[in-house]
Amino acid sequence: MGDINLDKPPYDQGTYMGRAKHFLRLTNPINAFASNAELEEAKRIVTEFRKSRKMPAGYNADKLWATKYLYDSAFHPDTGEKMIVLGRMSAQAPMNTIITGCMITFYKTTAAIVFWQWVNQTFNAVVNYTNRSGDAPMPTSQLIASYCAACGGALSTALFLNSKVKNMNPIYARLVPFAAVCGANFINIPMMRSGELINGTPVFTADNTRVGESKAAARYGIGLVCISRVLMALPGMTVTPIITNIAINKGVFCRRPSMVVPFQLFLVGLCVTFATPMCCAIFEQRASISVDRLDEELKTKVKKNYPKTKEVYFNKGL
Repeated sequence: MGDINLDKPPYDQGTYMGRAKHFLRLTNPINAFASNAELEEAKRIVTEFRKSRKMPAGYNADKLWATKYLYDSAFHPDTGEKMIVLGRMSAQAPMNTIITGCMITFYKTTAAIVFWQWVNQTFNAVVNYTNRSGDAPMPTSQLIASYCAACGGALSTALFLNSKVKNMNPIYARLVPFAAVCGANFINIPMMRSGELINGTPVFTADNTRVGESKAAARYGIGLVCISRVLMALPGMTVTPIITNIAINKGVFCRRPSMVVPFQLFLVGLCVTFATPMCCAIFEQRASISVDRLDEELKTKVKKNYPKTKEVYFNKGL
């Protein structure tokens, strides 16, 4: 069984479809409901296989990979620590279905906007911190300051946009949550991962030799995550309100107006379940950056110690 390498996904990560299949399994919402006992057993199996290279009793290749995906869904790839449930990518679909559904349903009053944007940005802050790149801990004071800045920026964006669309077509008001989330992502993600921007993220050669920490790689990786997160929110927060608005105008809910909310939740859930893995797959998880684009000091070090290395690799986070 030496041909199974658990450190590389079983799907070709050089192609979009390969990455999509990988993330469909990694972000599977069912993984979020695994018990601690199941997660610890998955960790034991993966750890033992890496050491012994022997197939565990009662396992075959498919079962081993299923166990590895369960392990990956709960344990951070850099630190090896168990991530809190709400921060795992497998929790994205159920959590975002509820939060996004509420954001595009309760958007008419300032109090509702503030509350649901705060809930959403708090959740995003947890996800962004949990899925950061690198293994350096962030000081509590920096974490609190980052959280306050992330939420403050998001709330300000939402309230500003909402004030501008009050007298416009209702469909524009329904799209305010998405516009606010777009702006907030470019505040929340860098703030909650500011430790990487300040200290750099670990970078490696092709054979996985750690060469140092790079701020340039951190900026690049965080930028890619911002783009994928905005695209991730796009279907649920734009298609859903547009379809709902059309349905309302056509009188679909005249007899049962209470069905608007479950209708929206269903559409959001459908969008989020598939948008999460599909957008995570846009960029490779193990991102690469040219040595020439690295921070000056690190670039000099790599060129001196690894003269044949043209690119270095790093975990961009999710």
